[in-house]
Amino acid sequence: MMADYLPTFFLLLMALSVLIYAVLDGYDLGVGILLPMNNVEHRHQMIASIGPFWDANETWLVLAVGILLIAFPQAHNIVLRELYLPAAIMLIGLILRGVAFDFRAKAVTQYQPLWDKVFRLGSLIAALSQGFMLGMYVVGFEYSFITICFSLLTAFGAAAAYVYIGGAWLVLKTEGELQKFAAKKARRAGWLMGLSFIAISTVNPWLNPEVAERWFTMPGALVVLLIPVMCGLIWLLVDQYLKYVPVQKDRACWVPFVGGIAIFSFCLIGFAYSYYPYVIPGQLTAEEAASATKSLQFVFYGVVIVLPVILAYTVLSYRIFKGKTNELNYY
Repeated sequence: MMADYLPTFFLLLMALSVLIYAVLDGYDLGVGILLPMNNVEHRHQMIASIGPFWDANETWLVLAVGILLIAFPQAHNIVLRELYLPAAIMLIGLILRGVAFDFRAKAVTQYQPLWDKVFRLGSLIAALSQGFMLGMYVVGFEYSFITICFSLLTAFGAAAAYVYIGGAWLVLKTEGELQKFAAKKARRAGWLMGLSFIAISTVNPWLNPEVAERWFTMPGALVVLLIPVMCGLIWLLVDQYLKYVPVQKDRACWVPFVGGIAIFSFCLIGFAYSYYPYVIPGQLTAEEAASATKSLQFVFYGVVIVLPVILAYTVLSYRIFKGKTNELNYY
């Protein structure tokens, strides 16, 4: 019966929402972190590159949290209880971003650099908070010296990944010196991201015996091996492309951004393989945490209506504002 698969459906939908959020809001968080305080023209163009999208990108975070609340209320209670402080800090970062983005458009005098700094700070706070929450989620909300250090490592890795895909976005959307600047920053962030991911992949199975068993037991070990191999090959391709930016006639400027999406996707596949069918690793499965069947059926029909609308306006907005970014003008 369809009802038997609803918990798995909503778990996969939540994972998909997190992936889309990590890519879309990830690049604009990365752009915010990259804002150069010594070049106002670059800042204007970087803000213009994310202007039509950044607010709507957060829709996917709302959708993911909404699914957690409605489809897995027991897990939602545990997650927000255990991550209350870092979640509050993340929200402060997102609020700072929203306020700064609007105020920089109005404070076009000597105060505009201040709001740019606030936007950059808010972006960094949000990125680090999300990475820290991911780390604590992975270790089952166990607060100890080792798990906190692990979560700080994931915070660093998440921020580096966002800068990486943010730089890739700027390579796609800009030209000239700004494109060269973005490629240089993205390349450095890619190295840091790779090192942090290697460290996280080394520590994770040590902290989680169940994950170690899935990773190192055949035939699952073949699947796990394929993921870092593919990520490594894609990273190498993107790194070599970024090395030679700007490319003549801006050929294949989409390669870094698409490569970033592919790396994020493979990481999610690895994460899903490691923890499925758990909503909270080692504590609650999707079946155990799911709402009543009638509730899931009701929400399912709502998702069938709402999700295509969200996808449609997302695709439409990116289609309307495709191509290189135009000069920013508030007047």
